[in-house]
Amino acid sequence: MAARLELDVFVVSNGSRPIRPPGTSNVRMVLVGESADAADDWIAEHISAADVCVTSDIPLASRCLKKRARVVSPTGKHWTPANIGNALAGREIARHLRELGANTRGPAPLTKRDTSRFLSALDTAVQAALREAARS
Repeated sequence: MAARLELDVFVVSNGSRPIRPPGTSNVRMVLVGESADAADDWIAEHISAADVCVTSDIPLASRCLKKRARVVSPTGKHWTPANIGNALAGREIARHLRELGANTRGPAPLTKRDTSRFLSALDTAVQAALREAARS
């Protein structure tokens, strides 16, 4: 989609989990400092209302929404100002339960349905971001 629409894609990593983007000219790797939130900080600093962020990180999604960007999870969930608060609260409850020794589950493996939902959500978000960019 990015190549077809000639969109710039930034893959941001702090190097602790290297990501190898495809060797296409519109996909750029941004390597930031090694601190835990360095990648999130770079994204939140550079994102705008005409951008789309793909992330499963709920606090990062919240930060991007505050900049009016569109945010989509890898499972195809659209994060919005209306639903991010509950997700942040749920994340905090799970963190607290882990501190108490409870065994909380991690995310389920991605399914074909998740991938299909993601591609649809991404297309919707990209089209909205393109409309926003045209207005700016």
